[in-house]
Amino acid sequence: MSTQAGDALDHWASPWLFVAASATVAPHFEHQPPWLSAFCGVAFVWAAWLWWRDRRLPGRWVLMLVVVGGCAGVWIEFRTLFGRDSGVALLVMLMALKLLELRSRRDAVVVVTLGYFLLLTHYFYSQSIATGLWLLAALWIVTATLIRIHGGVAATLRGTLRHAALLAGQALPFMLVLYLLFPRIGGPLWGLPQDAHSGRTGLSESMAPGNIANLAQSGEIAFRVLFEAPPPPRDKLYWRGPVFENFDGVTWRPHSGLSQRAHVDYLSPPVAYEITLEAHSQRWLLALDAPSTLPAESSLSGTLTVNARQRVNYRQRFRFASAVDYRFNAAENQAVLERNLLLPPGRNPRTLELARSWRTAGEAPEAVIGKALQLFASQFFYTLRPPLLGENGIDEFLFTSRRGFCEHYSAAFVVLMRAAGIPARVVTGYQGGERNPVDGYLIIRQSDAHAWAEVWLAGRGWVRIDPTAAVSPTRIETGIANALPAGEPLPALLQIRTDWLRTLRHRWEAINNAWNQQVLGFDRERQREMLARFGMAEADWHALAVGLAIASSLLLAAVMLWALQHRPRRDPATRLWQKALRHLARRQVHCAPWETPLALAERVRQRQPELAGPFDRVVAAYLEVRYGPSGDDLKPLRDAIAQLP
Repeated sequence: MSTQAGDALDHWASPWLFVAASATVAPHFEHQPPWLSAFCGVAFVWAAWLWWRDRRLPGRWVLMLVVVGGCAGVWIEFRTLFGRDSGVALLVMLMALKLLELRSRRDAVVVVTLGYFLLLTHYFYSQSIATGLWLLAALWIVTATLIRIHGGVAATLRGTLRHAALLAGQALPFMLVLYLLFPRIGGPLWGLPQDAHSGRTGLSESMAPGNIANLAQSGEIAFRVLFEAPPPPRDKLYWRGPVFENFDGVTWRPHSGLSQRAHVDYLSPPVAYEITLEAHSQRWLLALDAPSTLPAESSLSGTLTVNARQRVNYRQRFRFASAVDYRFNAAENQAVLERNLLLPPGRNPRTLELARSWRTAGEAPEAVIGKALQLFASQFFYTLRPPLLGENGIDEFLFTSRRGFCEHYSAAFVVLMRAAGIPARVVTGYQGGERNPVDGYLIIRQSDAHAWAEVWLAGRGWVRIDPTAAVSPTRIETGIANALPAGEPLPALLQIRTDWLRTLRHRWEAINNAWNQQVLGFDRERQREMLARFGMAEADWHALAVGLAIASSLLLAAVMLWALQHRPRRDPATRLWQKALRHLARRQVHCAPWETPLALAERVRQRQPELAGPFDRVVAAYLEVRYGPSGDDLKPLRDAIAQLP
C-alpha cells in the first residue's frame, strides 16, 4: 500500500526514532540473552543503513521471515511466548524490527507508543533510583520524538525538547496525585507470581557445609532495622531464622512436623524496632531473639522462629519488640528433647567417641559445653575457604582440617552435644549489623549470615551457644570483615578502609533507603498515616476514589486556566478576517487553508456574484490593515464586514 503524501514521514524524523528506540531498549540488554541483544543490534544497524541510503526493504516477505525467526528464537529460549521475560523479549525484538519499515507517520507513532510501553517494563527488573532517572530521561526523549513527528522539519531541536519538558511538567501534578491517592494494592506492583521466586538470595531451607560461607561472600542487603531506642550491644544482635533439628550426616533440615507453642520468659525490657526485609521468598521474618510483640499475620513457632502467613516475595516492613535476655521452653516436651538427641548411625565415629568420653567421665552438661568450646578455641581456624569434606565430614573437620566457617562449628558442636547426651540443634540467621550514621538504620547484609547452636539445659531451657565466638570472638564483636585474614573472598564494599569512601557508601545507601522507604514503600499503611493527618483516618477505597476524582478535576481546571492565559492571542485584524470568513461559510463559500484573500475574492466573484462587491471592499480593507501605511485603523474593515449581505 502506498503512503499518502500528507502522511509521509520526513527523512530527518527517523534519527529521533532511532534515539528514542535505543533509550527504551538499551537497559533491557542486561536481562536479555546475548543472541537477542545481537539480533536487535543488527536490526538497528540495518535500519540506520536503510535510512542513510534512503532505501526500503526488498519486500515485506523479508521482514516476515525475520519476525518468524525472532519469535522462534524467543520460544526456544524461554519455551513460551507468554510471561514476563518472554513477553519483554518479544517487545524488544518488535521495537527493533519496526524501525526497518519506517515509511509513514503512522509507523513512527507505533514506534513511539511501543517505546512508552517498554518504559513500563523496566520496572519488572529494577525499581532503583538509577532506573527511575533513566526512565525520566527516556520519557523526555520519547515525548520529544512524538512532538518532532507532528512538528515537521520546521521544529528546532531546542524547541522540541523544551516543549516535551513542558508537557512532562504539566503531567507531574497528576502523577503526584495518583501516587498519593490511588488505592494501594497488596504485593509488588511490578511483580508476577511465576517470577517472584527467581533471583533471590538469602538463607536456605537446609544447611550443608559451604552454604553460609558462600552466602557470606555477598554484600547484598538482607534487611534494615530502625530501633526506637538505643540498640542492644552488638554481641546480643542475633537475628533468628530457620532452626534445623534433623541431620542425615551431611545436611541439616528443619523438623517437618507440627511444633509445640513456645513458652518464653522475658528477663529484660523489650526493645521496639522496625525491620525492612528484602524479598527472600521464604516465610521466616528474622526477628531479634527473643520476640515479644509480633507483626500482624505472623506467628511464633515452637522453635522461636517468626513466620509470616505468606512468603516474603517483595520488600516489606515489620514492627517487632524483642527482649535480648530471656528463658525459652524451660519445660520442653520430651519428644522434642529426644528428637534433638538423634544422630545418623555409622557416621563420624571419632566424634562420637570423643563426646562419649566426656559423658562417661561424669561431667555436667555445662562442663561438656566448656570442653567443646575450649577445643574450638585452641586448635581451629575461621575461614571462608575450608577444604571439602567427605562422608564423615564432622570427623574430618574436627580431627583433620580444623578449618571452617560458622556452619562447620555449629554443626560439629551440635553433633558433639548430642553424642554427649545433651539435646542440641542448629539455628541459622544473621548476627550483628552495621549502623549507617547518616540515617541511623542498622544494615544487615548477606555477609552477616550466621549459624549457631542451642542446647537444652534443665531449669534453663534452650540456651544459645555460639561456637564461632570461641574460635573468632572478633566475628561477634566487630563483624566478619575484621575476623577473617587478608585474602579471604569478602565482598568488595566490606574491604573499604578509606574513611571518605566509607562515608560515600553510607550516604548512597541512605539515599537508596529513603527511596525504598518513602517512594517504593508507600504502601497502604503509609497512605493511611498520611490521610489521617488530613482528617481521613478511616478512608476506604471509595473515599480514595472520590478524593482522587476531586483532586484530578481541580488540577485539570488549573491546567486549563493556565493554558487559556498562555494561549497565543490573535491580533484584531485576524479576528475580523475570521468573522468575514464565517459569513462566507454561511453562504456555502469556504476558504481553503492555503488560499490567499485575493484568490478567495476571485472565487467569490465566480460562485456568488452578488457578494463580489461587498467582499472586495472587505479584502481591500484587510490588505490595507495588513500591508498599508495605516495598518492600525480597523474601522474601514469593521464597516466593510458590517455591510456584507
